[in-house]
Amino acid sequence: MDLHDSFGRPISNLRISVNSGCNLNCMYCHREGETKPETPLSIEDIKAILEVAGKLGIRSVKFTGGEPLIRKDIVEIIRAVPPGIESSMTTNGTLLAPLAHDLRKAGLSRVNISLDSLNPDTYQKITGTGLLSDVLEGIEAARDAGLTPIKINMVLLKGINEGEIDDFIRLVSGDRHLILQIIELMDLGGCSLHADLSELEDKIAHQSRKVITRRMHHRKKYCYEGAEIEFVRPRHNSDFCKHCTRMRVTSDGKLKPCLLRDDNLVDIRGKRGEELLKLFLAAAKKREPYNR
Repeated sequence: MDLHDSFGRPISNLRISVNSGCNLNCMYCHREGETKPETPLSIEDIKAILEVAGKLGIRSVKFTGGEPLIRKDIVEIIRAVPPGIESSMTTNGTLLAPLAHDLRKAGLSRVNISLDSLNPDTYQKITGTGLLSDVLEGIEAARDAGLTPIKINMVLLKGINEGEIDDFIRLVSGDRHLILQIIELMDLGGCSLHADLSELEDKIAHQSRKVITRRMHHRKKYCYEGAEIEFVRPRHNSDFCKHCTRMRVTSDGKLKPCLLRDDNLVDIRGKRGEELLKLFLAAAKKREPYNR
């Protein structure tokens, strides 16, 4: 059985927030749209969700947080992903180095690593911690373990890290295992840190030797100075919204049909089997393009 919404869009990708806690305190964090810390889903709940996801034709699952590596059972969670579903993870990388090989052996395919500055002082300012060296070690461990391609997620922050674009391009340049994702901070109204990516993307596009439009995300990948660069603009990619294949599970056990909405959640905590499957179908019917 394949899962579709009322607009004919297939739902093939599931993002599961396994917790809301984090060991960083980033100045811009939106916590995946969650408004308050909650008791995270049990591993039994997560296993039940993954089992139903497999029955509904979900082809990939991404584990997020908070910071997913805070969970002591994270390797067991990865091991619970059914055959035929690719698993990946978004992490801040600070705890990744000692876990990278165990995660790979458990079945994790690749990682996105959030890193907004290569300058220790700026990293400290953004995250409230001095853990930059741990992140860099995590990147090396992920490469060594084969958790590739590794996407480096850099959120561009006005007046904070705008001068580091060239440093990040050099970081990934010539390395086929690294991709740079420059992310636009969602401007939910008068955010002083919001930096528009339009001018930067136009410059990169004009100077790139090759431009590839990604099928799943309907956004472009630029081959620029030996680097692979993508731009992520959550509120400005109506084409991506139109073709969205994602659904989310919040850390407190709600199916979230759209990242940008909180008024159509479906509670699935503690549900199992056929009841859980029906709730997935109900959530799918609540999906509609945000930018239509």
